[in-house]
Amino acid sequence: MPATVKLTRHLIGVQIRRGKFDVLVDGTGVASIDAHEIIETRVEPGHHTLQIRYGRYSSRTAAFDAAEGQVVAFRCGEKRFLPIFLASFVVPSLAIPLHRE
Repeated sequence: MPATVKLTRHLIGVQIRRGKFDVLVDGTGVASIDAHEIIETRVEPGHHTLQIRYGRYSSRTAAFDAAEGQVVAFRCGEKRFLPIFLASFVVPSLAIPLHRE
């Protein structure tokens, strides 16, 4: 029985990165997510990685273990503090916050 990855995208305040984000599981694109959207994708039990991308910008890669029948939930897209937002222009992996719920 597969596990499920659930991703929620929040959009708070004014944000520059407003388009659809690409969702990658184990480095492979599995879906796109828009503002205020929730997506679910199935994965085999075991160790996986999740990353969100928008052009050259991305989240850091989140590693997680999924058990049979488990729902592993993440959220992305909250507003960044100004210093981190500015740093994301130099370090693109800081651009999109990704947190496990």
